[in-house]
Amino acid sequence: MPESPLSSTPYEVLGVASAASDDELRRAFRQLLRQTHPDTGGDVARFHAVQVAWEMVGTPAARAAYDRGHPFATSDDPREAWATPQERVRTDSRPTARSFGHPGGWSREYYLDHLREWAGRGVAIPDPYDAQLVRSAPREIRHLLANALAEEATARQLAGLGIGFTVWHDVASDAGTPGLPPKIDHIVLGPGGLMALQSEDWGEPVGVKRGDLIGSALDGERPMHELSLRARSVAKRARVTFTGLIVVLPDGDAPSGVEVLGSSRRAVTAVVEHSRLPGVLRDGLPGAARINGSELFEVRTRLQAGIRHI
Repeated sequence: MPESPLSSTPYEVLGVASAASDDELRRAFRQLLRQTHPDTGGDVARFHAVQVAWEMVGTPAARAAYDRGHPFATSDDPREAWATPQERVRTDSRPTARSFGHPGGWSREYYLDHLREWAGRGVAIPDPYDAQLVRSAPREIRHLLANALAEEATARQLAGLGIGFTVWHDVASDAGTPGLPPKIDHIVLGPGGLMALQSEDWGEPVGVKRGDLIGSALDGERPMHELSLRARSVAKRARVTFTGLIVVLPDGDAPSGVEVLGSSRRAVTAVVEHSRLPGVLRDGLPGAARINGSELFEVRTRLQAGIRHI
């Protein structure tokens, strides 16, 4: 996955303004290096982050490249990491899972609407994915783009599950808290069960408390509770029973690779890291019911008739 739009800039990590002089940058780096060094009682993760930040802006050439907008890309084109699925050329010829809906489409539109509103009426935005523009936007707007990217990354993994799976993206739900996206990001049906997935990226690790996720970036949100409400609405409309509810997070942001939180109306609830997701969907969650044979066909038929896309 590309670096999240929510990631701290190297200037923020080093505690200086983006317009700081090279000398100010160097002094801040050396001071933080001493403060965070593990041999003097510092934090290993922060020590590493300081080193990475320095590599990104520590020389005039690196700083110029960063300031042109390269940090979110894997090449010299800063848009490449944010290209929509339609802009990517698929080179893999293996059979993919049957899929319906437009992953990340609603979230991208939501991001574009809020970006235009923030920029102001009549202000031209030549490239809404320009790295400098995104870095200057408020965190809540960057979060919208981060979630769209997370949904698209999950969709690419789901496609690779193969022809034994059926996937529905951006499924409309009649339940949930007002102000939050009225949808389930992905519904996956396969031998491992019927799973409702929500792809999230809060830009930092989260914890678990009383069957839900917690963290400073969540601002009181209850992601698993929300997913449960939305899944219940879709299950009632389609006359099906979910066997698993999963919040998918970037690697390193979940408490563990696969963390089972509990259950909700016979569905096992869990938070799963991005790279572990295909294995979980193929094998099923621990304790979750599996779906096989004629039952699989019947559940697929009901879902096809009952699902509405947002």
